Amino acid sequence: MALASDGDAAAWDSFVGAHAGATGYHVWAWRQVFVRAFGHEPIYLIARQGPCVTGVLPLVQINSLLFGRTLTSLPFLNYGGVVADSDVVADRLIGRAAEIARARRCRHVELRHVDRRFPQLPFRQHKVAMLLPLERGMWERLDRKVRNQIRKAQKSDLTVDRGGAELRADFYAVFSRNMRDLGTPVYSPRFFDEVLATFADRTNVHIVRWHGRPIAAGLAYRRGRVVEVPWASSIRDYNHLCPNHLLYWNVIETAIDDGCVTLDFGRSTPGQGTFKFKEQWGAQPVPLHWEYQLIEGTSMPDVSPTNAKYRLAVEMWKRLPLPVTTRLGPRIVRGIA
Repeated sequence: MALASDGDAAAWDSFVGAHAGATGYHVWAWRQVFVRAFGHEPIYLIARQGPCVTGVLPLVQINSLLFGRTLTSLPFLNYGGVVADSDVVADRLIGRAAEIARARRCRHVELRHVDRRFPQLPFRQHKVAMLLPLERGMWERLDRKVRNQIRKAQKSDLTVDRGGAELRADFYAVFSRNMRDLGTPVYSPRFFDEVLATFADRTNVHIVRWHGRPIAAGLAYRRGRVVEVPWASSIRDYNHLCPNHLLYWNVIETAIDDGCVTLDFGRSTPGQGTFKFKEQWGAQPVPLHWEYQLIEGTSMPDVSPTNAKYRLAVEMWKRLPLPVTTRLGPRIVRGIA
């Protein structure tokens, strides 16, 4: 079990590219996004048998004044964790991760798996991925209410732009406003700059405009024949125009043209508003399993804004001026995986 270096990048990507258990976030290039956008240290573990890679575990160390020091696979993203050819290799990888966590005085190791991977570890199943199969003729498959809301948006003088890094500023204007309104610190614009620059061949930015003004936006990330929308927002003042419906319909049309067969709406909390919105489209929930190696303490972490401990902070954040939250938010959120 070794720490991977840049010299392992090609072998790493060859392994995860061929492994059914890997996600688009396991590719080597995400390692540099964490470094350049957040300044965090990546700790990527690689297992070999002779010259052949048999397993990988990408980890990122986060040092937070509020929540302590942690190792996460992978922070700020929906998926991560161990990818291995056997349970033996997988156990060796998490064993090595625990050794590193203890040596570095980390509180825990967080593994963001889809399926339950390590029965011996405590886990949280608080989120689901919402997946929608795609095919030609999707319009007829949509619920009548969804079709009517798309038509309403089209008749309300809303337009859609699709592009790349040139639309980042418009995306961020919508995203940062929505995060403030939700009471959540916003990522730095540099994070999205790095994502769009690093993955220019597999990302699209979609902007919904009303008379030229951006009012809804999403960043779509393709991995194989799956397109995911991990970051999307709209300005609630315009919800009556249904911009979100036009946004996702544009994502769907683009994905089908690109040969994708699944839309991943991103993770949601069952029963909440975003979950119900995605459910309208026919998306089905897939439970996610976040597993933990607890190094310090016996309770699993919960830094979600829905945690009652943070309710007052959330409400106060909603009342701050937007320039203040866009300046302070990135400094705070870099320590919240």
